[in-house]
Amino acid sequence: MNTLATFYQNLGLTLSLLVIATFLLAGMIKGVIGLGLPTIAMGLLGLAMAPSQAAALLIIPATCTNVWQLAFGGHLLTLVKRLWPMLLAIFIGTAAGTIGIGMADSHWVVRGLGAALLLYALSGLLLPTLRISAGSEHWLAPLCGLVTGVITSATGVFVIPAVPYLQALGLSRDELVQALGLSFTVSTLALAAGLAWRGALGGGELSASLLALIPAMLGMLLGQWLRQRISAVLFKRVFFIGLGALGGHLLISG
Repeated sequence: MNTLATFYQNLGLTLSLLVIATFLLAGMIKGVIGLGLPTIAMGLLGLAMAPSQAAALLIIPATCTNVWQLAFGGHLLTLVKRLWPMLLAIFIGTAAGTIGIGMADSHWVVRGLGAALLLYALSGLLLPTLRISAGSEHWLAPLCGLVTGVITSATGVFVIPAVPYLQALGLSRDELVQALGLSFTVSTLALAAGLAWRGALGGGELSASLLALIPAMLGMLLGQWLRQRISAVLFKRVFFIGLGALGGHLLISG
């Protein structure tokens, strides 16, 4: 508890409130559309702190909400058998990126995060849903996993190109939500291992991340309640527009 208190005292009141508000918002968005917690968290926190510090804060909230997401749906074993080449490649890509690139606290990393967010937002707004043939999965899955891992190690964002790839597999809605949870869990654990290897994930960061779990879970519960009452299509469109604006800001000002 002393480590936790020291961490948030060092952040200050304003940044501490930003952390709470960010995870509440990110959890709510994830509760509605099944993704977005690490993306929103890295985007908003990246405006006020180093990317490695922001990434450390999201480890426990992202892991717990992703495990929650992948645990329900009844398709876990089938998805693991189908997606294991991509999941293994995510680990390999994250490890290679951690050793070769790392999440250095520099302007180019912030701009890289902005570019990843903007690219993801534009693809969600402008591109039609693609379809991948069964014959292409054997080489495309590890390629997407490898690229996702490298981007994860550099920016803390693990949606590109994993999410478009999973959306292109033609999965049912329940299968897709569970597959996203599975992919995000692997990416989060790989990111945590990379941060720990670089010494950026100590007891203070883990304690602070544990506290961030509270607003994240509250937000996710609120998002699941909202999902039953609003159009998910409209909400996703607004989400991508906001995400694109945030990514553009980081890309320009980073």
